[in-house]
Amino acid sequence: MALVALLVLAVSLAWPASSQSLPVLVPVTKDPATSLYTLPFHYGANLVVDIAGPLVWSTCQPGRLPAKFPCTLPTCRLANAYPVPGCHEPGCEQDRRKDGTCTAYTYNPVTGVCASGSLDRTRIVANTTDGSNPVSQVNVRAVAACAPETLLASLPRGSTGVAGLAGSGLALPAQSLEYTPLVQRNENPAYSVLVKSIAMDNTRVSVPDSALATGGVVLSTMVPYTTLRRDVYRPFVDAFAKAVVAQSRHGWPVARAVKPVAPFELCYDSGTLVSGRGGYFVPGVTLTLDGGKNWTMFGGGSMLNVEPGTACLAFVEMKGVKAGDGRAPAVLIGGFQMENFLLEFDMEKKQLGFFRLPFYAPCGQFNFTRSA
Repeated sequence: MALVALLVLAVSLAWPASSQSLPVLVPVTKDPATSLYTLPFHYGANLVVDIAGPLVWSTCQPGRLPAKFPCTLPTCRLANAYPVPGCHEPGCEQDRRKDGTCTAYTYNPVTGVCASGSLDRTRIVANTTDGSNPVSQVNVRAVAACAPETLLASLPRGSTGVAGLAGSGLALPAQSLEYTPLVQRNENPAYSVLVKSIAMDNTRVSVPDSALATGGVVLSTMVPYTTLRRDVYRPFVDAFAKAVVAQSRHGWPVARAVKPVAPFELCYDSGTLVSGRGGYFVPGVTLTLDGGKNWTMFGGGSMLNVEPGTACLAFVEMKGVKAGDGRAPAVLIGGFQMENFLLEFDMEKKQLGFFRLPFYAPCGQFNFTRSA
């Protein structure tokens, strides 16, 4: 198959490490046997491009990220917003009588055949470019519907589904990034986001809503680590320490606390922490943002190796500021916590787009036609 075009999925994505504006591009190829266009998926497979399609669907190859979407989620309503005429497969309303898991209509645009499929999470291969050459490969996370292999009839050989690119909520362009409103306060031109709550492994930190609203949550590349005003920092650190202890009660190794290393307060013997490619397996720190989106920081964005054998929680207390002082931000998100995220500052729509880069996504030069 010959390379015929480059499809722009998202533009003006700011790469945190270089502060350059890098488009994310996906190579589109034409299948000579069917004259249909495909884009790379993963494991060497492709998805057929359907610019009128409202969904992304595939046959859910091994290695997918298992997920269950309840019927009550807005995602389920988006998946069923555009039912295909003539398709009578069971949708979410009927599925409520079973286990409450959302189903969606998957549709073959060539044969006109449809089937019901559960929603799942997946990744689609993409590349960033400097305008002339590919810079690095990333994996764009997306919600897709699973479909039976029989639905692949008449599609190009090697394809495993369809990438819908229509103007619907679950088409691929709408999933390149997650968005939350950007706020600029009169007294401070810095970029702020509205944080509703903070959680450790889905357990909410006991910080009053008013504490986060007072002063706001500001993004800054001028501080190396996220700093928190005392009225937010104290319950934050206490909650993290308790969550680490709770992990040991569920079969995890006991993490041994060690003498703190300035400027950090909470440090552990790194030999007692389980580690992987994404960093240490410690409680995830989740910021629930305005609009219902979550910014989750796992071990790679929350723990720092400060010296041999010692890893510390990379959040610090804001100095020289009293608890509840609205003249200072409640939280100042620092550079370390913004690493390994793609960020888009959309000033026209006043919103911040973001998604976490997969920890296994390598940096370097890549050929656009590479699909795995």
